[in-house]
Amino acid sequence: MNKLPFKLPPLATLGPFIALLLACAFFTTQSERFLSSQNFALILQQVMVVGVIAIGQTLIILTAGIDLSCGMVMALGGIVMTKLAADFGLPAPVAIACGIAVTMLFGLLNGLLVTRIKLPPFIVTLGTLNIAFAVTQLYSGSQTVTDIPAGMTFLGNTFSLGGTSISYGVLLMLAMYVSTWLWLRETAPGRHIYAVGNSPEATRLTGIPTERVLLGVYVLAGLFYGVAALLSVARTGAGDPNAGQTENLDAITAVVLGGTSLFGGRGVVLGTLMGAMIVGVFRNGLTLMGVSSVYQVLVTGILVILAVATDQMSRKGVR
Repeated sequence: MNKLPFKLPPLATLGPFIALLLACAFFTTQSERFLSSQNFALILQQVMVVGVIAIGQTLIILTAGIDLSCGMVMALGGIVMTKLAADFGLPAPVAIACGIAVTMLFGLLNGLLVTRIKLPPFIVTLGTLNIAFAVTQLYSGSQTVTDIPAGMTFLGNTFSLGGTSISYGVLLMLAMYVSTWLWLRETAPGRHIYAVGNSPEATRLTGIPTERVLLGVYVLAGLFYGVAALLSVARTGAGDPNAGQTENLDAITAVVLGGTSLFGGRGVVLGTLMGAMIVGVFRNGLTLMGVSSVYQVLVTGILVILAVATDQMSRKGVR
């Protein structure tokens, strides 16, 4: 029995990867088009926006919080940067920086409400979700922003590798996952995030400023949402005020499927990448099979319930 806690973390880490392999094996038998490098490149391109949002969501969930506003904050960042460039003629780097600053400002607002006023993250981010949605619609006039400079769409361009077209945005997403994984694993601030998620009070008693850690996590998550906004603009070539309405749930799904505990303190950010890929593989595979999108949503919901149930049982096993 004493060895059980040491066996569970590797299983939680390998579980998403094994699930991804099984899903790929299944869809390979269902469609001859599935197992191709171009199709996998397409899946990566389809999940890159949600994948980057999910990095920020992972950091927040590691602290036992949750962010329901991430998708709409991302949409607001995209509208800000595209309107500043298209309507006011600001250079692309300046407009992008302004858009990311707005998403980080929303992260700061979420963090202050959680740490200073002690409101539950669920309630706080539910409120800022609606605020971000309203501001996005008002600022954009509910109109899509087009005629944006080429500098904003560069990450949507592709290059050929072995005959496969790969998006520059996908490379950025993968680089962000690896760097975040190393930061969480090898640095003191990264380990503090896990400590706060495990036990905020015990962490505070050791001298770690828990409120500062939480505030930093929400601001950093806002940074990832801003980058995701840029990727969304690069992929679509426009600023869409109606974007981001399902990305919050998709990001949470990726985090949960990736093995990060909703109770905080346990998870690997690379697992989130696997979780995003699992969702992308299922949607792509079911589409190739000609299955209705309604059933794709159904399967995603079942996967989330199974992942949360597995997390709950593993926690009971550890205890």
